[in-house]
Amino acid sequence: MLKLLRLALLGLVATAQAPLAEPTSRDDLSAHVFAPMTLGEAVNDNGVYQLLNAGGGHVGYAFETEPMAPLPGFSGAPINLLVQVDLEGRFLDVRLLSHNEPIFVSGLGQAPFHEFVTQYKGHSIADSLVVGTPYGGAADGSGLVYLDGVTKATASVRIAHETILAATLQVAREKMAGVAAGPPAYPDPDHDEDLNWDDLVGQGIAQNRVWTNADVDAAFAGTLWAHDDPMAKADPEAPYLDLWVIDLGPKSIARAVLAPESFDELQGFLEISDNDEPLLVIDAARHGLVSEDFVRNTSPDWISAEQNGLPVALRDADLFFDLHPDLPAALHDAVDNGQALILRTDRRLGFDPTTPWTLTVRAVREHGVFQPEIGSVDLSSDLTGEERFFVRKTAVVPLSPLQEALRGRAEDLIVLAALLIALIALLARRLEALSVHPAFQPFRLAVLGVVVAFVGWWGQGQLSIVTPLAAIQTTLAGGSFAFLLYDPFSLLIWGAAILGLVLWGRGLFCGWLCPFGALQEFASKLGSVLGIKPLDMPRAWDRPLRGLKYLVLAALVGVAIFTPTHIDKAAEVEPFKTAITTFFLREWYYVAYAVFWLLLSMVLFKGFCRYVCPLGALLAIGGVFRQKDWIARRSECGSPCQLCRVKCAYGAIEPTGEVNYAECFQCLDCVTIHESPSLCVPQIIAEKRDRAMAAE
Repeated sequence: MLKLLRLALLGLVATAQAPLAEPTSRDDLSAHVFAPMTLGEAVNDNGVYQLLNAGGGHVGYAFETEPMAPLPGFSGAPINLLVQVDLEGRFLDVRLLSHNEPIFVSGLGQAPFHEFVTQYKGHSIADSLVVGTPYGGAADGSGLVYLDGVTKATASVRIAHETILAATLQVAREKMAGVAAGPPAYPDPDHDEDLNWDDLVGQGIAQNRVWTNADVDAAFAGTLWAHDDPMAKADPEAPYLDLWVIDLGPKSIARAVLAPESFDELQGFLEISDNDEPLLVIDAARHGLVSEDFVRNTSPDWISAEQNGLPVALRDADLFFDLHPDLPAALHDAVDNGQALILRTDRRLGFDPTTPWTLTVRAVREHGVFQPEIGSVDLSSDLTGEERFFVRKTAVVPLSPLQEALRGRAEDLIVLAALLIALIALLARRLEALSVHPAFQPFRLAVLGVVVAFVGWWGQGQLSIVTPLAAIQTTLAGGSFAFLLYDPFSLLIWGAAILGLVLWGRGLFCGWLCPFGALQEFASKLGSVLGIKPLDMPRAWDRPLRGLKYLVLAALVGVAIFTPTHIDKAAEVEPFKTAITTFFLREWYYVAYAVFWLLLSMVLFKGFCRYVCPLGALLAIGGVFRQKDWIARRSECGSPCQLCRVKCAYGAIEPTGEVNYAECFQCLDCVTIHESPSLCVPQIIAEKRDRAMAAE
């Protein structure tokens, strides 16, 4: 029967086709975009849409992640999210659309997952975003932005994080080419020069561009407003806009431009707004920089900027200031006449003062008297900052998912590795001696206690059939197995379990490393203490029931391949999530199901493991890789001696005395009997015979 089931499983995997994900419809996607934003036109075939504001202006992009970054989750299916970013690459919103992550679907519930993705709002793709907590508690100056993960679901949220970044960066590269991919330059606090106004002008630090009346007249030529500026006609060569732009971020420059009191006020402002770059803008001619309707501390209505093809957000810093006495009188007059502003822009949104950028002042004319029509032309100046005044943080290269996970759980992994190495070495080299040691049973119970408390409840290292099923789905879809690296704690246990398959069969994991299996064993011990008589399953029932776990495994493989959206519910046949992952904090019916198997273990030893566990079935099949029959047998085993078979609580020893390794849980009870001169019947008989012969 086992061979037929193996062939059936292989057939399912070989003949099935990976399901294709249906794209989210525009109407369904729109339901997750809230006012004042709406979806605009689709910009490609991958689910990317323009994001429009209430006035219909293009302010960003909205897109779902699955078409561009279908990273498989632990269920094997991608996590699909709706991401909204503005034109500067700042996250406006991130919403969860669909997923099949088992821990959230029917474990912790959906709320923690939804809460996790809300943390992206306000951050930029230029930030170095990582999931976790600052190593050693020192985040200041690291350049990293930490997002709180979800306890018990670290791997799932890391996969979601990688999905969000992968899709967003793809959109940024294609649609927002000017978004900074790394940290921009910022004023070097250690750079100090003694500068004066002549230095600033001579070195091009104070940047100036003049448009004459004739220049502006030429720009308005042929329009309704061509003759609406008599002053321009009267004096064509007079300056219309005498624009000065000076970056006041570097202290050396600000000290040379501002009066001492104004310099101190600016430094106080920058201590609070340390991500802002202050830009002094002066018009020493007649046009001006803002309209009469301008409100301080808002965006200037006549001034705009762009860098690398993307708009730069400018805002009035609301600072009143005086210029250094050495500056020309014309500039002092401009300040006195309200034709000077200190603007600020946030470097976190991608503005780099050392990269060329363009400042534009809108020249405005009115035609008519009672209800004048407004016309404008743009006067643009190309600018750039001096490199020597700035430094650039070395771009923080985020650790790979595996490296980040290893760092976050370093202490747990060290303890787990030491535990596994010690246990495997002891079983491999001293197995027989260990089995007859007087302290063996207390030792075994202590190990099982550590497995429940540390491996299970603390480390969340309960292996599940969900992982192999996800691997099957990934294989069929031709995807990446990188999702396995997001949980190195469980991966280490998988490694030990696979090594155990080669050395002993399923017994190492099922008998020593499975937290729920250990709970069942403790339940059995409790039943003995309470005097509950164990149930001796009749052999006629026992054999057919053993095959049930293979049918459960085959059914789960079928669900994973043909109806993968239901795999999370189907995998609830395992009570592991309830008893170990969520520590029984779930809906009552899940708790009742898990408690049922523990109570049953008080009368039927490890009934779930023996008859239902699909992971146990998979490991039993994997036992074909076992290198040897490691449990020693004698010719008398089975006939006439049946002691080992009778004492085996798992029913893993056949009447012939042979060990059925597919059912062996490596408890070592039979090894103890085999090695003990006082327990092994053939040894006792042989010793009596030897004494009788010696007496003769």
